[in-house]
Amino acid sequence: MDMAPDATTTDPRDKVLEIHHRLCRVYGCPIGYFHGHDPMSELVSSLLSHRTRNADSGAAFEALRARFPDWSGVAAAPVAEVQAAISRATWPEQKAPRILAILQAILAERGELSLDFLGEMPVEAARAWLERLPGIGPKTSAAVLSFSTLRRAALPVDSHHHRVAIRTGLIPATLAVGPSHRVLAAQLPPDWDAQRLYDNHEVLMLHGQRCCSYLAPACGRCPLLDLCPSGQERREHPAATPRS
Repeated sequence: MDMAPDATTTDPRDKVLEIHHRLCRVYGCPIGYFHGHDPMSELVSSLLSHRTRNADSGAAFEALRARFPDWSGVAAAPVAEVQAAISRATWPEQKAPRILAILQAILAERGELSLDFLGEMPVEAARAWLERLPGIGPKTSAAVLSFSTLRRAALPVDSHHHRVAIRTGLIPATLAVGPSHRVLAAQLPPDWDAQRLYDNHEVLMLHGQRCCSYLAPACGRCPLLDLCPSGQERREHPAATPRS
């Protein structure tokens, strides 16, 4: 008779599936995609969203699109104008020159500002191409492929997703967000399609936002408590600082 995984389960593949199924019951899978940007637009949107609230990064993206007629217009603009347009995002003084450098690098290599061609490439090759661009890491490459209209099977990992994975013991606390992408993706079934990978990211992210918060995780109402070493430790020692 198969036993349900618990906090002592050693094979993360068993635990990650149980976590996925439980959180899908809580947050409702399949989860609808939150927007339908083309991949070039998704790249810029992802860059703006770093360490920025969704409302502010969305406002910065819309302001940028309203200020310039197309991405070629952004690429040719003075950095000060781009910075002014994205002022609602955090660190616009850093993001504006980065966006310009990336747009100019794509234009130099491809001759146009379109990433639609990535849809014809294998996922890993497409991610490698994106990560050759200045300042693009695994989170952004996965977001472009997964969140955009390409709808490819790539797993993004944000800070909330990463925190839940650490606390539930899927990855060690010493594993940074960047390297965690490959580890967490490898724990999931290789035949999962884009929707299931998107759902996995979304439910872990939502759980980190709504229950497993950084400072005050609500372990008492967490559906993963019996799977979570950090939550069980906190229940036994309420004054302990949660793993993050």
